[in-house]
Amino acid sequence: MKRTMTTGLVILLAPVAIAAQDWNSARAESLATHATAVRAAQLADSGLKSYKAEARGYLTFLAQLGKGFPDPPKIVRADQIASDIYWKAPSLSKQLIKGRRDTLVLPTDINYHRDHLGIVQNNFPSFIRIGDGDEVQDVPHPLSPSGLNDYDFAVGDSLQIRLGDRTLDVVQLRFRPKDQNAARAIGSVYVDRETGSVVRMAIGFTRAAYRDKDLEDISVVLESGLIEGRFWLPRRQEVEIRRTGTWLDYPARGIIRGRWEISDYDVNVPVDAVFDRGPEIETAPGAVVTRSGEVTTPGFKFPGTVLDSIPPDVQSFASSDVAKLHSEVSDLVRARTVERARTLALAGSSVSQFVHVNRVEGIAVGAGATVYPAPHLSLNAGAGYGFSDRDWKPHAALTYASNSGAGVSVAAYRALHDVSVVPERSGLINSFATQEYGSDYTGLFSARGGSLSLFAPTAMSLRPTFEIAVERQAMATDHGEPASGHFAPPQPATSLIEARATLRLDAPRFDLFGMDASAALSLSAVHDREDALAHFVTESGKGIGTFAATRTFSTGQLAISMLAAGLTSGTRTPPQSLIALGGPVTAPGYDFHSLVGERAGAVHVEWRAKVPFVPVPLGEWGRAPATATLAPFVHTAWVDGKGWYPSAGVGLLSVFDLLRFDVARGTRDGRWSFYFDVSRDFWPIL
Repeated sequence: MKRTMTTGLVILLAPVAIAAQDWNSARAESLATHATAVRAAQLADSGLKSYKAEARGYLTFLAQLGKGFPDPPKIVRADQIASDIYWKAPSLSKQLIKGRRDTLVLPTDINYHRDHLGIVQNNFPSFIRIGDGDEVQDVPHPLSPSGLNDYDFAVGDSLQIRLGDRTLDVVQLRFRPKDQNAARAIGSVYVDRETGSVVRMAIGFTRAAYRDKDLEDISVVLESGLIEGRFWLPRRQEVEIRRTGTWLDYPARGIIRGRWEISDYDVNVPVDAVFDRGPEIETAPGAVVTRSGEVTTPGFKFPGTVLDSIPPDVQSFASSDVAKLHSEVSDLVRARTVERARTLALAGSSVSQFVHVNRVEGIAVGAGATVYPAPHLSLNAGAGYGFSDRDWKPHAALTYASNSGAGVSVAAYRALHDVSVVPERSGLINSFATQEYGSDYTGLFSARGGSLSLFAPTAMSLRPTFEIAVERQAMATDHGEPASGHFAPPQPATSLIEARATLRLDAPRFDLFGMDASAALSLSAVHDREDALAHFVTESGKGIGTFAATRTFSTGQLAISMLAAGLTSGTRTPPQSLIALGGPVTAPGYDFHSLVGERAGAVHVEWRAKVPFVPVPLGEWGRAPATATLAPFVHTAWVDGKGWYPSAGVGLLSVFDLLRFDVARGTRDGRWSFYFDVSRDFWPIL
């Protein structure tokens, strides 16, 4: 007869008061020794000889981009898996995959290790391996004969769980390595005081435990439930593996997340037949495996689609359990024990920092490096050089950032600033259009100065940043020459010294009436003093707000974006401070920066629907789906004193929606315009 979980660690009645942490006390060592003995016996004395269960879960590969990874990760690939789980005393395990399907959201050539496809049995063996030994290998289990000598133990929270008229006492046992420079685990287990069985286990690892130098951290949370009132067996499991590059100090992170629910237990049933063949985790006999790797067995079918069924928190920064584990690991050991050592790395905020083209510099190159003289402290320095203006543009920044992401930065620079309220093109496409056709969608002026910035933890839903900057600004002359066509007139700018204080509020993702939304607000107080004979002084304020939201329906997706920007009245407004609209983002169908004023806004509404399209093979990176996204839109821009400038058009997104083609017409003295670019999600790194 099938048995489901009586309970997991969910009904907490009476937390017992906790004394100050006492490592290696007699009570802690006794509890660790008892739990280790129970694990060694593999529960055989309690009557558990075998079991069969079903595990269902998701294996997702996600990506995060941007300095400090301010935005939640995006799904690149998602696999949904269903397996039959078998166990036989004392420690034999078998997992047969009876259903598996995946969805490729972005091109990737990732291949998972075999053990990523299954659950962890017995709360790991005596020596822990992850990634088939390529990620973590032969780390002593804290509740193993060798682990009793390798780890310190301390008793933590005591909890009570009610099962009908029965109450169980569960005790937290925290552990940390005696040698923090060795390959060891860090974390805690919850142990049933009466039986010594492990009810819950949450572990991370020391830096020395990671065999792959690109690994940032690995987090594992294993929860058990009580079967037949006697056996603590797997109920829920979560594994998160985070990687970042080490050869380039570049804001990109890959995350593998495995989430599993285990249920439908049959206890002490015959399972001998399944242990006669193959590795521990494999495809079930008789399953059909398609070219794309999809697995189906007779009579088994997943309902709905993969993406529709994924739990919402998969795309969050981390689940609450993993986030708590990160905090606990940091509390139990020295920071350098778990942090990846960094000394020197080539650095760049975007691809365009290394090479780009604009009308001021012509072809320009740049490079930078980051050194880490102390924990949490980094020094970034570099320079760019324009071959047409023959001018060096150095920069340097000293930054202190805590584990939470909060910190302070002091910077000095000589650079080119853009008057654009928001970018109209990606840096990569703009460089190509500038060089080949004289179409530069930037309004550049020169600036040199310094700044002091304070920033909040990256995990906050609303992230404030405060900056004080002092700059000397001036007009930048065009020096570049395009292969064809000609540049528009240079961006006008007044020579002045500007002091400003800016508060930025970013909400990268939140729910608004069922819509997936993001918003940002920038408020500045500005003091300008003209650097010329007139010596005028003006004080003003400047505000810029952006909002974007999407709502998915069964037939398509509604996307809305809004922009509002304005200046308070000053004695005189420098041209580089005015609000300029015009271009594919702020006013499609109107010339670049042809709409200028002290106050302006824009609203864009489009409907995105899938249509048949030619599938594009990408080799080992997969195959683009045989669909594209058609996106008809309406747009209107407004400039104070000039009125409304509406437009309409249609976009086509193809190749995983990475490439976008737009045609638009401005209906008030506008024109037909054609645009091409990559997905705006990738503009910050291009």
